[in-house]
Amino acid sequence: MTPIFNRLRRAGVAGLAGLAVAVLGAAPARGEPVRTPHVEAELVAQRTALVPGTDAVVALRLAIADGWHTYWRNAGDSGLPTTLDWTLPAGYAAGPIQWLPPRVLPTGPLVNYGYEGVVLHPVHVTVPASAVPGSDVTLKARADWLVCRDTCIPEGADLTLTLPVAPSATDDPKWGAPIAAALAAVPKPLSGWTARAEGEGQAIRLVLTRTAASPGPDAVGDLRFFPDDDGRIEPSGKQVQAQARDGYVVTLPVAYSLAPNVQRLAGLVTASDGIGGARAATIDVPLTGTIVAGPKPLDAPVALNLAPAGAAAAGVTVASPAASSAPAVAGGTPNGTAMTFGLALAFAFCGGILLNLMPCVFPVLTLKVLGFAEHHDNRATLRREAAAFAAGAVLSFLALAGLLLALRAAGAELGWGFQLQSPLVVTALALLFFALGLNLAGVFEFGQFAPSRVRDWRSSNRTLDAFGSGVLAVVVASPCTAPFMGAALGFALTEPAALTLAIFAALGIGMALPYTLLALFPAWRRALPRPGAWMARFKQLLAFPMFATVAWLAWVLGAQIDNDAVLRLLAVLLCTAFALWALQAARMTRGRTFGVLAVLGAAAALWIVMPLWVVDARGPAAAPAVAESGWSPFNAARAAELAGGGQPVFVDFTAAWCVTCQVNKRTTLNRPDVQAAFASRNVALMRADWTRRDPEITRALAALGRNGVPVYVLYRPGAEPLLLPEILTQQAVLDALAPLPAR
Repeated sequence: MTPIFNRLRRAGVAGLAGLAVAVLGAAPARGEPVRTPHVEAELVAQRTALVPGTDAVVALRLAIADGWHTYWRNAGDSGLPTTLDWTLPAGYAAGPIQWLPPRVLPTGPLVNYGYEGVVLHPVHVTVPASAVPGSDVTLKARADWLVCRDTCIPEGADLTLTLPVAPSATDDPKWGAPIAAALAAVPKPLSGWTARAEGEGQAIRLVLTRTAASPGPDAVGDLRFFPDDDGRIEPSGKQVQAQARDGYVVTLPVAYSLAPNVQRLAGLVTASDGIGGARAATIDVPLTGTIVAGPKPLDAPVALNLAPAGAAAAGVTVASPAASSAPAVAGGTPNGTAMTFGLALAFAFCGGILLNLMPCVFPVLTLKVLGFAEHHDNRATLRREAAAFAAGAVLSFLALAGLLLALRAAGAELGWGFQLQSPLVVTALALLFFALGLNLAGVFEFGQFAPSRVRDWRSSNRTLDAFGSGVLAVVVASPCTAPFMGAALGFALTEPAALTLAIFAALGIGMALPYTLLALFPAWRRALPRPGAWMARFKQLLAFPMFATVAWLAWVLGAQIDNDAVLRLLAVLLCTAFALWALQAARMTRGRTFGVLAVLGAAAALWIVMPLWVVDARGPAAAPAVAESGWSPFNAARAAELAGGGQPVFVDFTAAWCVTCQVNKRTTLNRPDVQAAFASRNVALMRADWTRRDPEITRALAALGRNGVPVYVLYRPGAEPLLLPEILTQQAVLDALAPLPAR
């Protein structure tokens, strides 16, 4: 046969095939389903043939076993989305999966987004204009999915679908209607409504407003927002819906693992009764305001819905605008979302005043009161010192707040007292208090080591000393949480930076207020004794509270690391004392030998302390927890499991460096009558030791609206958690336990 004849023959065959397809219909698509242990998968087509120059719709069909599920493009708390990797003939191209609206899939404390039963994932496939009618084309794709129930199993299959090419095509008799329904259910941009997103700390307000042209009924039913990407909205956090003027407001919890630089809110809104004429619609709007990382409800039982399953199973709570999921507080103190900025300022101010009564601040402030007796007749000097002390306290609180905000923005999970979670900081504070104690005891004088010009300036202007005292008071007060402080600081770290800094400034003003008032009102100082020889003895007496603080810090270091670290600290203190003694002797004798000994002592102290620096650099690994009788280490998942099963759980959020925590433990929690009350009501006891940095405990505190210790919370089955006061009493614990049924 000649080449011309061959070309004519092929053209004729193609023409006849095209005519047959047009008249009789295309041959059926060929593609066998693949069965895995939990899913049946196959590629199915909407139409009977591929038409050159058009788009065809091919769907991945997954028939999922009962009780199992696969995932949406954003899986939620856990999981992975289904993927398709296509292998197509030249000229063909496949678009992305057209995702149908997912379901909310609660799995214990987790909330996932996905599908159960049978799901179709439509994909648009571009057919080139050069496709030859009468030929068959095989489309190949590798499908991978994660299928989960109690466990998760990655599965996948290599799928094929062979379709004829024809000038025209009709709907597939089996799959045409289901795929058309799936395409109709793919969400479109929101119509007839406007949307805006406003950041408010740990929450985002999604405001949906009806326009005049909005189709559908006035009521939309239950609303749910599904974010396109993770790191924006916390899946297992509650979404609170409230009716607003001409629309609705949905309050969304910000993700605890917040993605950087979130500037838009994009995702899917579903409505049980429809919105804009559809069950689901997409939105993509700018995010105004400011957001910060929120608590992680997954790890904190307070944020879990432990009530019996019911209407809230979908994760949506319909409430008034004032509704709050915050924990209750014993005594009815306002808390959580009920806290306002003004109330937080007042709480911080009162907490700052009460900080002056905390044991960790007493040694420093006692020295300042001693200064009143020495200079009580010099009003101008006292006023300058008071202003300097107040400035040191306020600026230190602001610096501490700025550092905390910066570290949290960088992804660190920290709270109030975070610096005392560092063994190196604890060691440095122990050295500082030890040196102060030696100075008060008369072993050496700080001013003797300074140049004469500095000594002369210091003797004529004591404002620098007062400023330093304010700074030191804040440093030693930082691990303490006085009454009122917990709620104020928990609120502060959820607000924009300017409001956070204002609340911390109020804390500093409150702390400096008593000293400032004594300086400004001379009549109040008349009760102080006049200067005399007693002052030298009293100054030496103040060395012992300093040494007691050193002993406490050594105990904290042992709780953070081990007894070897305590021995190392004692060796550092010994070398430091030797160096200071040698330095004093060198000044008195003007000999080089003592100067060399001082340098050697300081070098030995530095060499001994270096391993503590290495331990600190390793991160937040804590010393092995020592089990206490009746108490188990805190585990958020276990606490949620127990409370969900009907057993109350009491959690003591504590730290070795928290003096208030230790006092409460010995005066209240360890008392026989309190322990008997716990036992009689079958209360599970957990201790969350925050001595070293622990992200799980930090997140649990944040979920309670707190950022420091002590915190005492009673998780009650079927009710919101109950927060007890920071200054704990036996009666407060007994009153909290009284409503629980006795076993």
